[in-house]
Amino acid sequence: MTARLQVEAATVTYRQPGRGVLTAVDGVDLRVEPGEVVGLVGESGCGKSTLARAACGLEPLAGGRILLDGEPVQRLGLRAREVRLRRIQMVFQNPYASLNPRRRVGAQIEDGRRVAAGAPAPVGELLESVGLDAAAASRYPHEFSGGQRQRVAIARAMATRPDLLIGDEPIASLDASLQARVAALMRRVALENGASLLFISHDLAVVRAIADRIAVMQSGRIVEQGPAEQVWAAPQHPYTRRLLAAIPVADGLGRLPAV
Repeated sequence: MTARLQVEAATVTYRQPGRGVLTAVDGVDLRVEPGEVVGLVGESGCGKSTLARAACGLEPLAGGRILLDGEPVQRLGLRAREVRLRRIQMVFQNPYASLNPRRRVGAQIEDGRRVAAGAPAPVGELLESVGLDAAAASRYPHEFSGGQRQRVAIARAMATRPDLLIGDEPIASLDASLQARVAALMRRVALENGASLLFISHDLAVVRAIADRIAVMQSGRIVEQGPAEQVWAAPQHPYTRRLLAAIPVADGLGRLPAV
């Protein structure tokens, strides 16, 4: 079976004036299968978000390749932008920054519906799918809490009927009480709509609760990956063991919360 997302020896570099070349992503291999949730974990600055942007065509590769359903992902140009936006959607860390404060959320979700293939769900139905009332379409982003804004962002992403949903630290700006709930919501909404999910976080406990497989990233490289419970119960790499040791014992995230 062709992987939904296949990353092969992907390398992303940046030139730093007076400091040479920084390798942010260093020869990464990663697969996300159709209908699968993969959690990518690691500390801030390890290259997770850079890899996510490369998967969307927002960062050029210095080496390797990235495939979506067997087709190469190229850096976005104007002609390819609409097709790529339809097939890959990203939910960002700060939901308020990613929403236009001057437009009603219904209009912003409608933007996604306009580029969707086939017959996308109505705006009200999309809002209800993420636990909001259909009437919320008439409101502005500032009228919602942080958790509600992130639900709006998820609804907007799913409006395009994407094949792949990428969450780039989508729960980092939320209260601890909301983090697991929003993560579980992203899993449910993605799978119910036939999309795969690449969920990026520094929180291994949350990722364990929603992911089928976990990949652990350190200093631009994947140092360990495998089934979620295997990585959790029997970590092989010292870095993974350090991440696990930093999690409070009473994390309460062994099961998915209701959404």
